[in-house]
Formats: sequence, structure tokens, C-alpha cells
Amino acid sequence: MLEWIYLHKTYIWWLGTLSVVTFIVTLIVIPILVVRIPAGYFTEDNSKPILSSRQLSFFPLLSIIIKNLFGIIFILAGFSMLLLPGQGFISILIGIMLINFPGKRTLERRIVQQAFVLHTINWIRARANRPPLKMPRRVIAVNNNAEKG
Repeated sequence: MLEWIYLHKTYIWWLGTLSVVTFIVTLIVIPILVVRIPAGYFTEDNSKPILSSRQLSFFPLLSIIIKNLFGIIFILAGFSMLLLPGQGFISILIGIMLINFPGKRTLERRIVQQAFVLHTINWIRARANRPPLKMPRRVIAVNNNAEKG
């Protein structure tokens, strides 16, 4: 084992450095992004087409590509932070919020409804004097006949 570490010490050093840099960057960037989420983001229906026929020019298309690339980077960094130090679930959530795909809103809501994710996000928002996120009420179908019997 020690021989393997000695042979790959450059890779281990780079992995360690990348881990530390990722951790520090997420400590700075994630709170900034979390504070910028509108309080009603998860209760409102913000679905709109990615591109309209008028936006097929170069710059709107380039901005969508760049935004999606940043989203993919956040998702990959979030998955790595599930094993390494950092805010993994919140990084994944931010990445999903940046990219465009069908079913995005449902996935975002599932992630943010996890108690520890919502608690962490609202704690960050409270420290920045921002209101907590509003969550949609869960609709629970209750069979009145089952309760009576």
C-alpha cells in the first residue's frame, strides 16, 4: 500500500489540493447563490421554454450553454463532496437549478424537501437576513371511508 502511495504521490497531492480548493470555493460561492434564491422559488411555477424562436441568436444560446456547463460542474463537485469535505447536497441542488431539462422542478423540490437540506439553506438565508424558502404544501389524499371503518 505504501509503495502504491509513493508511486502515485503526485496524483494524491493534486487530489488533496483539488479537495481543499473545492471546499473553500463552495464555502464562498454556495451561500451567495443560496441567498439569491427567491423565497417563493419552489412554490411558483416558473416553467418557461428554454429558447423561444426569437432567441436563437448567438449570445442567448451561448449564455444557456455556459449556464448549463456551470450547472454540470456544480453537480459533479457536489457528488464528489458527498465523499470529500463540502456541501454536497446543496451543491447538487444549485447545479440542478442552473441546468435545463424536463422534470427539473420536481427533482429540485424533492432535494430541497429533505429536512437537512432545507434546514441548512434556511440557516444560511437567516444569517444573511433573508426570509426562509417557502415550500409547497404536500397534498395528502385521505380516504375518509378508511378512517371511518
